[in-house]
Amino acid sequence: MATHPKRGLIRRFIPYYRKYIHLLVFDLICAVLTTGFELVFPLIVGEITDRAVTDASTITVAWLTRLGLLYLALVLVDAGANYFMQSGGHIMGAKIETDMRTDLFSHLQQLSFSYYNNTKVGQIMARITSDLFDVTEFSHHGPEEILISLIKLTVSFVILMGINVPLTLIIFAVLPVMLLTTIYFNRRMREAFKASRYQVGEINAQTEDTLLGMRVVQSFANEHLENEKFDKSNQRFLDLKRIQYHYMAGFNSTNRFLNGTMNITVVIAGAYFLSQGRITAGQFASFLLYINMLLGSIRQLVNFTEQYQRGITGIERFFEIMDAPLEIRDEPDAKPLKDVKGHIRLENVTFKYADADEREVLHDVTLNVPAGQSVALVGPSGSGKTTLCNLIPRFYDVTSGRILIDGQDIRGLTLKSLRDHIGMVQQDVYLFSGSVKDNITYGKPGATMDEVIAAAEKAGAHGFISELPDGYDTYVGERGVKLSGGQKQRISIARVFLKNPPILLLDEATSALDNENERLVQQSLEELARGRTTLTIAHRLTTIRGADVIWVLTENGLEEHGSHEELIAKKGLYYQLYQMYALTAMNE
Repeated sequence: MATHPKRGLIRRFIPYYRKYIHLLVFDLICAVLTTGFELVFPLIVGEITDRAVTDASTITVAWLTRLGLLYLALVLVDAGANYFMQSGGHIMGAKIETDMRTDLFSHLQQLSFSYYNNTKVGQIMARITSDLFDVTEFSHHGPEEILISLIKLTVSFVILMGINVPLTLIIFAVLPVMLLTTIYFNRRMREAFKASRYQVGEINAQTEDTLLGMRVVQSFANEHLENEKFDKSNQRFLDLKRIQYHYMAGFNSTNRFLNGTMNITVVIAGAYFLSQGRITAGQFASFLLYINMLLGSIRQLVNFTEQYQRGITGIERFFEIMDAPLEIRDEPDAKPLKDVKGHIRLENVTFKYADADEREVLHDVTLNVPAGQSVALVGPSGSGKTTLCNLIPRFYDVTSGRILIDGQDIRGLTLKSLRDHIGMVQQDVYLFSGSVKDNITYGKPGATMDEVIAAAEKAGAHGFISELPDGYDTYVGERGVKLSGGQKQRISIARVFLKNPPILLLDEATSALDNENERLVQQSLEELARGRTTLTIAHRLTTIRGADVIWVLTENGLEEHGSHEELIAKKGLYYQLYQMYALTAMNE
């Protein structure tokens, strides 16, 4: 992925402060107060030292008491300001992180299937969790560190110039060298951090892939292969961290060398100016304290550099997803779909995947499904049956041609209203981690218990649900692993019953089931399809014999259509497919 310029990233990130500008301003005021406290201390030490050397009698109990009370007041202000920086400042950072995660999650839900076809879920998870954790620290400490450093450098320069100009210029001449060193190492550390973050995503993706496929792994006794793949990925992460730490070590060591050089320069040159009477003992003490404060500030900036690199890398990876285009979105003048009858028409539809070769999955397909009609799609694998179903709810947009519902081009309808009126039952059933009830009510959030039970009864699921340990409150496990394939399928059908859409798309809903479960689920599907416009994709041809119209789809398009009896009588392609299926069923 392309690297975003830092300035552009920061400029795009700044608007996230807008909601919390009051917290940011108060946080920066507190940063100024704590910095002012640090700047006052060397002046106090210098004053005491000069009085002790020139006229110790001026150091009276009353003077020391006033000085002590003043400093105590400053300490209280510093403690209060520091408390807010550590609490309110961090809370502000956490709020910004929360807002960014909300925006990212919302954007991810709007991305098309094409995006997820080419992006690993583990990479997305890394960006929505660990990447944004680092943004919290960066968003809080970034403005603070910059402001504190500017104040310390500016005020220290002015005070030190008032003490001794040559010595101050010698000291500040080292700062540009430090700046160049920081720029050099920052560039390389950013590259290393980004590569490391990408590899974290790869480890997440591989771990997820292995854990979700654990039954397959163990059934083939291939744990050693998964270990080898994980070790390779883990070792790659170690290599990247090694490079990252080499750059960090070089950065820190170079700055330590420059700090040491600055310290010894101040001591030797300061001692010389002291011996020449060009500075007082108090000024020399103040000089040493200011230099130590400056070096401490520089060390703090050096430590912040790692935090900065982590934060800017997290922001960069955040915007990489946010910049992913929304291929499927509402048109500016999109209208809601209302009073749906369910008449579906495909006119000269051609489709090919954007990242695929020139081959078209569908070419110039025209199909008419009157409202309430039951239509079945059959044909060899790869002919585009599932793709055709995915085009109707606009999971993808047609390459050319158009799809109409009740005479309206679906691209002119709002996505929500379009999909609200379409129910899908697929071969690969997905149940969310939660209870049976949670999964059924996903079809109609807020549905009453009576509605849930009625939907389950229509789907033929109420019987087995009632026998579960906690009934409708039974936890189904991740992806519904605690239920059988037939049970999961019937719950998914109950979900669509509850949604009660006028248009129904059935994509090989029984092909993965055994004969007994197929019979039960098929009964549920027939009940679900009654009175609805239904488009069925079937692998087991016996399940669609009762369809009003059967269309045979091949890579050449729709080749023939008619009722089961009409197509059998034609002895065409459908007849051949049916004979092959019957022969296979007999052999089973």
